Amino acid sequence: MLNVERVAYQGWPDCYRLSNGEIELIVTTDVGPRVIRCGFVGGPNEFYEDPATLGATGGDIWRIYGGHRLWHAPEISGRTDVPDNGPVEFRQEAGFVRTVQPVEAGTGIQKEMDITLAASGAHVHIVHRLRNCGLWAVELAPWALSVMAAGGRAVMPLPPRGTHHENLLPTSALVLWAYVDMSDPRWTWGRQYILLRQDAAGPQKIGLRSAEGWLAYANHGNLFVKTNAPIPGATYPDMGSTAEVFTNADILELETLGPLAKLEPGAVVEHAEDWFLFHDVPEPRNDDDVIQHILPKVRQALGKA
Repeated sequence: MLNVERVAYQGWPDCYRLSNGEIELIVTTDVGPRVIRCGFVGGPNEFYEDPATLGATGGDIWRIYGGHRLWHAPEISGRTDVPDNGPVEFRQEAGFVRTVQPVEAGTGIQKEMDITLAASGAHVHIVHRLRNCGLWAVELAPWALSVMAAGGRAVMPLPPRGTHHENLLPTSALVLWAYVDMSDPRWTWGRQYILLRQDAAGPQKIGLRSAEGWLAYANHGNLFVKTNAPIPGATYPDMGSTAEVFTNADILELETLGPLAKLEPGAVVEHAEDWFLFHDVPEPRNDDDVIQHILPKVRQALGKA
């Protein structure tokens, strides 16, 4: 049975806990929009929580806080990282909750999240919404970032492999940032999957244009899977990236993006994700581990089991 209750959490007095008895979410309203916690009831938070900024509010400096957030791409300092340090509106609707940020003063963009927790099972559906409340059109793409807790390993699927004879033209693109070090031992470059381990080291990031529509993170003996539906033929930011993974010494982010859109005044763009949690999944070290332990859970999440 789905339960929604107002709670204090990590120094913020006005949060809401959503639970169906198996998993729980904590949605902040003192800052946001944010989902600061996602985990099994009684279990660890699969999301990162920044001890230096938990409970903080106000001010004009962007704070990471942790959890899951919504940005707009491409990343431009002063536009993308507008602080979300103030209160947001929280509404309980029929079957879901909605959290709405005031219009960003510097951009004219308003952010919303509609969050639906399944009545049973470890499944969350979340719709991210950007609304142009300004006076002129803005080109942007919705960008959903899940900031995962330290110590785990991310899995990115590569598009289906093939033979040289049958594939004379390229089938996918791997996007690299200037600070990427492909010799970093945290990377595992498999034939079918790319793995990235989080530990206390410097930043790494890659983007991928892929129709596979999922990312995963193994940590705490659990597996977090997020899925979305990339749109074939659409133009995506960051050299065509539909999904990205970033890590540094504290966090690992699983990121999905929507297509670039020219958002006219009053127009809205949406980007949906589904989240799934699974118990008792070992951390993968190579393609074989992914195929044996991760892929069955992913197929279940995608309804292909």
